[in-house]
Amino acid sequence: MTTLKSILLAGAIAMLPLGAQACAAPEEAPVAEAVIADEAQTETDSEASAEASKAKMQREMDEAVALIEKMFDTSSLPPIEPARLALGQKTMSALIPAGSLEKMIDNLYGKMFKTIMSEMGGQSDLMISINTGVDNEKISALDEATKVKIADMFDPHRKEREEQITKVIKPLISEALADMETPMRDGMAKAYARKFTAAQLTDLNSFLATPTGSLYASEWMALQADPEVMVAVMRALPPLVTKFIDRAPTIEKDMKELPKEKQLSDMSDKELSKLAKLMKVDVKVLKEQRDMWKTDAVEATDDAAMATEADAADATSTDDYAADAAAEAADAAAIAAEGEAMDPAYDRSNWSAADLKRVEDLETAYENASIAAQEAAEEAAANARKKLPD
Repeated sequence: MTTLKSILLAGAIAMLPLGAQACAAPEEAPVAEAVIADEAQTETDSEASAEASKAKMQREMDEAVALIEKMFDTSSLPPIEPARLALGQKTMSALIPAGSLEKMIDNLYGKMFKTIMSEMGGQSDLMISINTGVDNEKISALDEATKVKIADMFDPHRKEREEQITKVIKPLISEALADMETPMRDGMAKAYARKFTAAQLTDLNSFLATPTGSLYASEWMALQADPEVMVAVMRALPPLVTKFIDRAPTIEKDMKELPKEKQLSDMSDKELSKLAKLMKVDVKVLKEQRDMWKTDAVEATDDAAMATEADAADATSTDDYAADAAAEAADAAAIAAEGEAMDPAYDRSNWSAADLKRVEDLETAYENASIAAQEAAEEAAANARKKLPD
């Protein structure tokens, strides 16, 4: 059984009830046999579930690979001269020796992974806040010894747990990276053979054979994840994000100026006929869908109008009725949102100033009614507590 299958199976079994323990006396053998049968069935079901999950994951990965192959189609590339490919393979043997991917990941694994494990292990301000509900500011004022004591109260075995996770994950990473190295070498050998001439590859190989070249070959990949490189890249990200934020209004304006996309409900019979031919379906199917969308949009408009009128009329009524109105308004809002997604007329930028103000005023009334209902419920609960026996 493969490692992945074992993990999936173990996880599935752990999530399922295993039944009673088989510790019955000889005269209770039928019960024991039933328990064993149940456990066997559970194991079979768990393995089937694990296989189904694995198959689903494999299909998704196959789809992703197919998409990448489509994006980077190599079928039209000319063949590579064998002698030139051999030079490229020699270059990659030097640049990607066995264990080089793992060496690169070790830079990340040894620092990033352990830091994340530490932060999520219960001693961090974040985890203590999550576990206790106390604000981060109060927790940050505590000394480390106190934080350790708090974390130990929730999980006295957290260190062993972290070590066990590390013990399980690191060999898996090493195994996966070892599997990746051969195809990576093959792909890069072909890429180098196409990019560089035979003479250039010979020069590269001569350099890589020198002491300096050998040192470079052993370190170049690991240096991609060197702490100084990672810190420099991370420090460069905030300005990039800031630029996107600063230009967001311009981007939004440009997007709004584009024509709105059509919905099926916007298409004429002629357009539906053309669409049916392209899709090779009966035009009646598309017409039924279009008419159903239009009907839903009209019903959503009518319901939303009725709901907003009811909200306006009942905003000053009793608190109990306000709660009902708030629930109805929420349903109407959901329906209206569906209508908005189907009908461009629901885009508020297309509304008149008077209509927009009327809707916003009613929305405000609905929000106020909701708040009033909540406050009334809390006051009623407080009054009830005074009457209830301690």
